[in-house]
Amino acid sequence: MDFIEIVNLNKVIGGKDILVDVNLKLEPGKIYIFCGRNGSGKTMLFRAMCGLIKPTSGEIKINGKILHKDMSFPKSVGVIIESPGFWDYYTGFENLKILASIKNVITDDEIKEAITRVGLEPEDNRIYKKYSMGMKQRLAIAQAIMEKPDLLILDEPADSLDEDGKELFRNLLLEEKARGVTILIALPDKEDIDFLFDYQFKVRDGKVTPGDIQQ
Repeated sequence: MDFIEIVNLNKVIGGKDILVDVNLKLEPGKIYIFCGRNGSGKTMLFRAMCGLIKPTSGEIKINGKILHKDMSFPKSVGVIIESPGFWDYYTGFENLKILASIKNVITDDEIKEAITRVGLEPEDNRIYKKYSMGMKQRLAIAQAIMEKPDLLILDEPADSLDEDGKELFRNLLLEEKARGVTILIALPDKEDIDFLFDYQFKVRDGKVTPGDIQQ
């Protein structure tokens, strides 16, 4: 059974076609790359899969349930889309604890584990405002994985990471894949893909076409 199925998805905003006849079938436990230039529709596609926008027409089904019919949002998803809304004057741990309180399904120890996995210190007392760009990106990854979701939707997740951070991120992806997570990653059109993936798609003018398979 496909974990995600998208059928004839279209999104029109202000008379402009943003997503055009998108059809996808994505299997569980795979890493999918979506490449395209800015404005190609990658982020809008990810927003649609997260339930953040309603399609003009078409259907998005996740794990057998239809978005905006059977559910408002995917049941188990970790997301990085644009800049996460962290609070400047709280520590990294405090920020994640606030976010975790929404669902209240993980413990403080699990939050700390996620922080450690991305190479940060759970006991670091610096407030978020004093984090470097790389640290902020690592914290964004931590919030995406901390609740151990079945689906990860990541828009340019390695942005601002140094080489050590990218290496850590590559290893983390493989760990999540081994756990059976379905992973979707959006990347700029010209960016080198220096980690393993299963399928690649090209996004251009709102259309999604197959690219490389099994790097």
